[in-house]
Amino acid sequence: MARTHGFGGSPENGSPDNPVLITAAEASLEDQHRARVRKYLTIMSVRIPALLLAAIAYGVWANPWISMAIIGVSIPLPWIAVLIANDRPPRRKDEPSRWDGRFDNAPAIESSRHHVIDG
Repeated sequence: MARTHGFGGSPENGSPDNPVLITAAEASLEDQHRARVRKYLTIMSVRIPALLLAAIAYGVWANPWISMAIIGVSIPLPWIAVLIANDRPPRRKDEPSRWDGRFDNAPAIESSRHHVIDG
């Protein structure tokens, strides 16, 4: 059975290259993981050129402070890359909150007296 365009739709809609979006589904876990890996590799790819730039700067100007500043900027890059790569996608406005507030009025500590035995 041939696919029809229906109601003036374009022939590209519904093709394997341009599927029709029928839900508001999020990106798949594989796509999210791929995007996080890409962010991590992008940030980490700055670190080695920064170290090479520090060596070149020291060779050109013979000033250790410039090289140390470049190295100092590159030190937190792995930490930043991991934090950004492990971050979840931002919440949507229509995503429900998981807190239901059942224990808002519950005391944090038991109010009954406990017997202490001194030994």
